[in-house]
Amino acid sequence: MKIFKNKILMITGGTGSFGNAMVKKLAESDIKEIRVFSRDEKKQDDMRKYYNSKKLKFYIGDVRDRGSIEDAIRNVDFVFHAAALKQVPSCEFYPMEALKTNVEGTNNLLEAAITHGVKKVICLSTDKAVYPINAMGISKALMEKVAISKSRNIDNSTIICTTRYGNVMGSRGSVIPLFRNQINSQQPITITNSDMTRFMMTLDDAINLVLYAFQNGQGGDIFVQKSPAASIDVLKSAILELMNLKSYPIKEIGTRHGEKLFEVLCSREEMLRARDLGDYYRVPSDSRDLDYSLYFEEGEIDMNLISEYNSHNTTQLNISEMKDLLIKSNLMNSNGGYDE
Repeated sequence: MKIFKNKILMITGGTGSFGNAMVKKLAESDIKEIRVFSRDEKKQDDMRKYYNSKKLKFYIGDVRDRGSIEDAIRNVDFVFHAAALKQVPSCEFYPMEALKTNVEGTNNLLEAAITHGVKKVICLSTDKAVYPINAMGISKALMEKVAISKSRNIDNSTIICTTRYGNVMGSRGSVIPLFRNQINSQQPITITNSDMTRFMMTLDDAINLVLYAFQNGQGGDIFVQKSPAASIDVLKSAILELMNLKSYPIKEIGTRHGEKLFEVLCSREEMLRARDLGDYYRVPSDSRDLDYSLYFEEGEIDMNLISEYNSHNTTQLNISEMKDLLIKSNLMNSNGGYDE
């Protein structure tokens, strides 16, 4: 936390799950100021009342509007860029909206950060950006390319790197509160595909990943945390057991627009150059220019020897382990209750 002493941090999309968790983490540190940048005035007002901290400053704006970013980013030392459209089905129906926020908005933010001498920017991405099949994932993949391109074309006065998440448990749009609410409302649990797997990350994991990238990242890096995964069936069973329900009606609704059977955090192509850092993978940017002669002369590792890192081949949680993780994350307790 010492690196934040007397510094100014801006969090775009700062009223979301990540922003709130990061504010809780840093509010009691020696940080000088945290600027919460978002277009949601109601959530900003809720945060203002909840935290009641002079270190928090609130800026109404939208990453689509370069001018509103310019107003907020002056004198900022660091930026955590979390603003995004994240819902897969809605982005499928409105792909241009995903493009405007996730790609053009990121470009606006990075250009403003470079212009105003921000020292480091961490962009938050998603596993859906790897081998994307939906508009949200495609827009996030382009967001990553924009970040890498900006980092390649500037000196190290502004360091830009990216973190890539799996499913953050309990965050906005997470299936866990959906299942709980369906049970409490005595409605059937709606399941798309019982065999579908997802990486399971806690909000603390998400915070730690960003802070690790912040401390260790170089321009163009992508950081991935090694995370366990669980099938939807295991997750559902863990929630039912914690709520002391031996059986419960299940309604299979089929795979939704743009969903995959499993997610990928690192592609096979990225694993060729990924650095194993123990709890994390660091994927450095491809430093070659458009002269590919070195590529043809030196060749590369046989790709058949490399596997992607996905939610099917990572550590799989069983029901007991999933229950422990839900309790650890404060999403459920051993008596079947939970805190909102």
